[in-house]
Amino acid sequence: MDWTWLGPPKDVRPLFPVERAALLDLLRGLDAADWSRPTACPEWEVQDLVGHILHGYVRRLSAGRDHHPGPAFAPGESLPDFLTRANGSFVRTVRQLSPRLKTDLLDHLGGQLDEFWAAVDMSAPAALDVSWAAPGEASPAWLDVAREYTEFWVHQQQIRDAAGRPGADEPRLVRSVLDAFLRALPHTLRGTAAPPGTAVRVTVPGPAGGHWTAVRMTDRWALTTADAADAAPGSDADAEVTIDADTLWRVATHGIEPETAATRATQSGDPALAAAVLRIVSIVR
Repeated sequence: MDWTWLGPPKDVRPLFPVERAALLDLLRGLDAADWSRPTACPEWEVQDLVGHILHGYVRRLSAGRDHHPGPAFAPGESLPDFLTRANGSFVRTVRQLSPRLKTDLLDHLGGQLDEFWAAVDMSAPAALDVSWAAPGEASPAWLDVAREYTEFWVHQQQIRDAAGRPGADEPRLVRSVLDAFLRALPHTLRGTAAPPGTAVRVTVPGPAGGHWTAVRMTDRWALTTADAADAAPGSDADAEVTIDADTLWRVATHGIEPETAATRATQSGDPALAAAVLRIVSIVR
């Protein structure tokens, strides 16, 4: 299949154990009060976000590795509603587990999950499509795996925010999140009219940043460069948005509104194209 419009493939699998080590170190340093602190996820405390991460581990191993069927969709249920129901059910169940046990389970299952990722054919179609980047289309496995990495990293940041701990902000960890999220740029721009050849660039300054460029083709937008950390921005973009890493990941996950992101970003060129960039959503809606 032709996935070139999603940009160059990226293999994030080496980052899973690095991200998980930071998470485990964080969780083992939390006190009892920290586990009950509210988070950015409505009605979920820190303990619930940890349970949700554990659900991600269990779900991937059970369904992906062991081919065990999960819960079925209810009649007429949408994907977001299904995920809300399935996630909520698991999180409520594991509330009865102690913080230590949940942490130990993440540690125990993490190595098994790494082995599962290692066996994935990254050039094959994904087991789970990435609806926020390519709705209604098959997705490549490398993007599915990258999506899971962003899920774990973002929830770790939300725990850190809630507990007042600094983020797991090593540049290679953050850059791979931004790179995955910006694979949604072609879909984000789909409703913005522009002639073929129109270019839109997103620039993220700093050691975790880079330059990502989407170009309007005959039938769709395509990401032609991705994660180009060492590339100098050119002058050929019809619109450019310069945005810091923290603002980008938060607006892409509905942590802040596009209007708030606009006050923290610098926009140039075509205002409609630049404004469209800030409406990016890189999670299931």
